[in-house]
Formats: sequence, C-alpha cells, structure tokens
Amino acid sequence: DDIEIRDISLVDYIAVKGDHATYLPHTAGRYQKKRFRKASCPIVERLACCLMRKGPNSGKKLMAVRIVQHTLEIIHLLTDQNPVQVVVDAIINSGPREDSTR
Repeated sequence: DDIEIRDISLVDYIAVKGDHATYLPHTAGRYQKKRFRKASCPIVERLACCLMRKGPNSGKKLMAVRIVQHTLEIIHLLTDQNPVQVVVDAIINSGPREDSTR
C-alpha cells in the first residue's frame, strides 16, 4: 500500500497495488492471451519471467523466483527500504525520456 509510482504515464503499466500485490511472484496467470493483459501481471513476476529468457535459465521459473526473492531480501537489508519500491524506482529511471525517443 505504501508503494508510490512517481511517473503518471506508467501507473497503468506497473501493477503493484490491489490484487497485484502478491507475496509470491508465481501466479500462473495467462497474461499473454490478449493485448496489454501483461500490464496487469504483478511487476515482481514480470521481473522473474525476464530472468528465464536465454541460456541455462530458460523455463526454470522456480529458480528465477528464488533469485528474485534473495535479491529483494538483500536490497531490504542494505537500504532498509521497501524492495518493491526500489524496483519500481529502477523501472521508472530506466525508461526513455521525451527528448531521447526520436
């Protein structure tokens, strides 16, 4: 509930509140069936799914979930902040700006 998305253009695409605030990033939802449905996928689960793209990690979601869990615990221990808020801020900082999208 205390997670805030500072960029208003990304509020619809970063799912961290309400039903999307899940503890375990393994909902087994079918988010690719319709266009833009993956925007309703929890953002931590999307991070775990991005980890299992290529190489020896492909298809191993439980390993990716464990890696994300350990990473979020380390972030919490080092910064004493909400680790999901740190992930949301990193996503906002990694996006392109208006001037550089040409």
